[in-house]
Amino acid sequence: MTALNDYRLLGRSGLRVSPLALGTMTFGQDWGWGADEAEAGRIFDAYLERGGNFVDTSVNYTNGASERIVGKLMDGRRDRIVLSTKFTMTRVPGDPNAGGNHRMNMVRSVEQSLRQLGTDRIELLHLHAWDDTTRPEEVLRAVDDLVRAGKVLYVGICNTPAWRVAQLQTMADLRGWTPLAALQIEYSLVERSVEHELMPMARTLGLGVMPWSPLGGGILSGKYTAADLDAQGEREVSATRKGVIASSGLLNETSLRIADEVTAVARDVGATPSQVALAWTLLNPAVAAPVIGARTLDQAVANMGALDVRLAPEHIARLDAVSRPAPIFPQRFVGQPMVQQLIFGGAAVAQRL
Repeated sequence: MTALNDYRLLGRSGLRVSPLALGTMTFGQDWGWGADEAEAGRIFDAYLERGGNFVDTSVNYTNGASERIVGKLMDGRRDRIVLSTKFTMTRVPGDPNAGGNHRMNMVRSVEQSLRQLGTDRIELLHLHAWDDTTRPEEVLRAVDDLVRAGKVLYVGICNTPAWRVAQLQTMADLRGWTPLAALQIEYSLVERSVEHELMPMARTLGLGVMPWSPLGGGILSGKYTAADLDAQGEREVSATRKGVIASSGLLNETSLRIADEVTAVARDVGATPSQVALAWTLLNPAVAAPVIGARTLDQAVANMGALDVRLAPEHIARLDAVSRPAPIFPQRFVGQPMVQQLIFGGAAVAQRL
């Protein structure tokens, strides 16, 4: 994989997408730290000029500014872009129906996205997070109606437990409703817990994984040090980028140790730490396209350079050793030598996926 125009299929769909998706949560300055419209345009142009075709946003990013900017930037080249957006998050604080996964919010959000984006269709609509209140039948039938109406072409899901995603996919298959094609989840060298269930589920059920925050909120870029750690037991509460990362719990001694190893590997291969971190996510066979975000053109171009990075087996082993998550039940139990002996009787059995 060396270029954005070395396309791959999104999950079990026939949709062809670039191996890196352009994330646009940084488009607009309404949240205090994004790119202005001019810089967003330079980032967008650089991505498309290199063959990129996969653009990700959300109805609520930067209070709608992200979609409005993307809509303007797509003018004259709309048909070559695979547009991904999301619904769920509230757009009107205090209105109980302005957020969630129910049909009313889904339809209103899609209509608002279409207006903000200045388009008549959304190639990939993601449910942004499971709300634990809406029945799965309501979600699936409502989104299937949007597909049948031509307003949505494919469906994805984000930030939802593996068992629920599996239930939704099975239900869609059995009832002939639109299946899920994509899964957006947090995945990076500092967040590998999704490897326990979400990643193998996605590969088995045909969902292309779009890792968000593949740089661990910037931690893997090497920008943070021990001096940035908050006092014991405290979390910074602010709308700054550092505040968001600190409140997530990812800014800790373990993640900084992982970041140090990423930096060391980057020196060995002649790349930036961010490029190494992104190249590592692309090694997972379930991954379709990590979502890369940037506030400046230089950051965006550097991130796209991750496609040129080749990690040797010894580098992969070092990164895996420093970041490997501890096994959980039932893998922790089933993986024990005694249990494996009982299952296979000592015979060597090759696994086929």
